[in-house]
Amino acid sequence: MLATIEISMYALTDDYANKIIGFIQRVKKYPGIRAEVNGLSTQLFGEYDVLMEALRKEMHEDLMTGKNVFLLKIGKGELTKENLPDVLKK
Repeated sequence: MLATIEISMYALTDDYANKIIGFIQRVKKYPGIRAEVNGLSTQLFGEYDVLMEALRKEMHEDLMTGKNVFLLKIGKGELTKENLPDVLKK
């Protein structure tokens, strides 16, 4: 099943930017995951099981090595701007 995950990471440290960038770079290395990054969150697209396994591993690493908070929204399908109803694209 295709899925979309919107994730925000809050690294509770002075070096927060590098922690967040590192997390995103690690997730982007997984085959089958497409990432779109903006200033507030990252959207991940791919097969549900692949996405969840990547996040399980990478979130675990960051949770074990520092104070971090993750917020996730998960939806079925590829929920991109291109797939919105036309009335919302204006």
